[in-house]
Amino acid sequence: MSSKTIQLSDALHEYMLSISLREMDSLKRIREHTANRPDSNMQISPEQGQLISLIIKLINAKKIVEIGTFTGYSALTFASAMDDGGKVITIDCNEKTTDAAKSFWKDAGFENKIESKLGDAIDILNSLIRNESLSGQVDMVFIDADKANYISYYELALELIRPKGLVMIDNVLWGGSVIDAQDVRKDTTAIKNFNVHLKNDSRIEMSLVPIGDGLTIARKK
Repeated sequence: MSSKTIQLSDALHEYMLSISLREMDSLKRIREHTANRPDSNMQISPEQGQLISLIIKLINAKKIVEIGTFTGYSALTFASAMDDGGKVITIDCNEKTTDAAKSFWKDAGFENKIESKLGDAIDILNSLIRNESLSGQVDMVFIDADKANYISYYELALELIRPKGLVMIDNVLWGGSVIDAQDVRKDTTAIKNFNVHLKNDSRIEMSLVPIGDGLTIARKK
């Protein structure tokens, strides 16, 4: 057998989900609702959410910051994986999708564990650090927002997380476009630059997991 990561056909992917995925009904409802949107690909995959949920439990995360709420799937995934007293702070600039997310969280009974902040993510992250004294207090930051600001989000995330805390970043394979030398679109270039930035960052340990659209897991030293 090859040591190379296996390539998943549609049939093999379906098999993988059939023997491993455990998804709450409340999460299924968000996924089904979002599937009707033209931008539904912005949502994390259910298997990706399940992996992150397991990691949240392994590190016993109490405080999580999410950059990019969308329709609320990932925030609910994280909140449901945390013990009582855990809190997810999630940030987005889209009021309409955030309102939809809040409705789903309430229906699932997790609205008290999720705090939504609406506005510019960089401003809000700086406020969490300077005004809410969360510097070095956060167990995990999840980045899944506009790609042009990924490096800025990551640098602020490193300020927020505690030593040995985690930063997780979605879309780092960008649908495979990261290996297309002819693709010079702004977002593709931003992802490529971001990936190099992390590869050369001695402040972290990291692994890029080929799940969903690519998930980088970085652990602050």
